[in-house]
Amino acid sequence: MPGRGCPVTAARRAVRALAAALVAAFLTAGPSVPPAAAADGDAPTVIADGHVDLGPRFDQGRWTIGIRDDSGPAPVWRDPDHVVLQAVDAAAVTVPADPAFAFLGTPGAKVWLLPQVQQPGVLWPGWNSQDPSVLHAVDREVTWRLESVRGPGRFTLFLNGSFGTPEQVFDSARPLPQETGIETNSHVHGNWAFTAPGSYLLGIRMTARTLDGQTHDAAAVLHFSVGPQDPRSALPAAPDTPAAPVAPVAARTARPAWSGRAVAALAAATAVLAVAVVAVALVRRRAKGSGSD
Repeated sequence: MPGRGCPVTAARRAVRALAAALVAAFLTAGPSVPPAAAADGDAPTVIADGHVDLGPRFDQGRWTIGIRDDSGPAPVWRDPDHVVLQAVDAAAVTVPADPAFAFLGTPGAKVWLLPQVQQPGVLWPGWNSQDPSVLHAVDREVTWRLESVRGPGRFTLFLNGSFGTPEQVFDSARPLPQETGIETNSHVHGNWAFTAPGSYLLGIRMTARTLDGQTHDAAAVLHFSVGPQDPRSALPAAPDTPAAPVAPVAARTARPAWSGRAVAALAAATAVLAVAVVAVALVRRRAKGSGSD
């Protein structure tokens, strides 16, 4: 029976040690799962202060309507479906006695106004057609339509005209749809007025003809929260039965993507183990040959 100093026993110990090293290398290196990149502007966002612009652009060749959010440290285009534009209580004003503003309600009545001229602590929304993809492709102008309005009160978008006379762009009290034109390379601000607190959903559409003669069309819904309510209530309602979560791309991969370091460690350990096994076989053969002499 082989003793502690026997060559066969020593070789076996070496094989066991190498096998342990092989398992350790396998477990330590592990499969590398590439991190998933988040799309810009997809997270639900409430904007209650600072500058934003509504406008069209070509996103990877597709004509879309987006909200350019300049309220943070860096501008980002956001999907209107994921954005609530909030008119906080600081935006509340009273209707002036001037008959020209009768469309806002009775004099002295309270309305929430996102103004044409920027005011601290109040959202400053505008619209523009200055995205480079629009500047270099669109022929003359973009047609902007208001197609639907849902909310507890009246919505009006108007400009401060000459001598202070308001010029209405859109008015939910008039028949819909309504439309206006946005010339290319334009950046405009107006007064967004809401006569009652609550959630407002504005269905809009932007259409343009490009220099190659093609017509492009996109629709979107703008979500406004007016007054002291929770602004998140203006976001689209979640479905009653949540859909099954979509697995990350890496989780759906049929085989794990092993890192180069893991593959190298695995190959090296396997080669050393194979050499050790051959060595044990040779030692056994020699031991057998010595015993038969």
